[in-house]
Amino acid sequence: MRLFLRTMALLGASPACAEATLISTYIWQDSDPNFGGFSAIEVSDDGSSFIALSDRGHMTEGRFAREDGVIEAVNHQTLEVLRAPHRAPLRRHERDSEGLAYAPDGGIFVSFEWTHGLRYFERVGAFGSDLIDPPTAMELQSNSSLEALAIGLDGALYTLPERSGLATRPFPVFRYKDGVWDQPFEVPRTGPYLMAGADIGPDGRLYLLERDFAGIGFRSRVRRFDLNGGSEELILQTGLGVHDNLEGISVWEDEEGLRLTMISDDNFSFFQQTQIVEYRLTD
Repeated sequence: MRLFLRTMALLGASPACAEATLISTYIWQDSDPNFGGFSAIEVSDDGSSFIALSDRGHMTEGRFAREDGVIEAVNHQTLEVLRAPHRAPLRRHERDSEGLAYAPDGGIFVSFEWTHGLRYFERVGAFGSDLIDPPTAMELQSNSSLEALAIGLDGALYTLPERSGLATRPFPVFRYKDGVWDQPFEVPRTGPYLMAGADIGPDGRLYLLERDFAGIGFRSRVRRFDLNGGSEELILQTGLGVHDNLEGISVWEDEEGLRLTMISDDNFSFFQQTQIVEYRLTD
């Protein structure tokens, strides 16, 4: 399936500058009662392994079995609950984990949208750091704050809220680097989409996954920007119901070019699926 992306005037989308080709949609299933609700995914540079995060405070790592580059099976370890610095599991109201990013030292940063901040974990299953909260935390909406998280080539973290506060207000981009928070830029909010996930690709550009729920299904959009908030490009925009509730995105590269790997949040609902969706991106 090839999507030749065009301007979607009714939705306020930007002109397309790339072509995305759907490679596969893999339905991931498991009997563990904590399985589901995935809000973020990070894929290794070679596309062979991954870490996935749920929005109920669990994380797992695993490997893809691929045939000609297409996912044929997923093998993963036990879902580990996120832990506080004193090693006890995070409390219920602290577990709304949404964004995920690999640190340069191999550790893991996680963003939270209810408690408005970040935590650092040395590995899956390790206890976390104290909450690293931005100075603007009190201005963020409850249950709609730090939804998306990405890390730059210099180790700077970029995070965005799910909602900007008004449909006409741009999404602020917060940066955390060397222990200091700032807000270097913002990105336009266009159409009915809310922020879902983020990643910085091997090309050094910021990829933003957005989703819209239209009552009978979801539609998804991916835009990319430079790290000044400029050079906006529409990379992918799907029709209603093409995929489930895509919330996590990871951008990596194989010998044929850039790949987008996305994961859906099934909301622990019988009517939804955990999908791992992959597209190849061609400029």
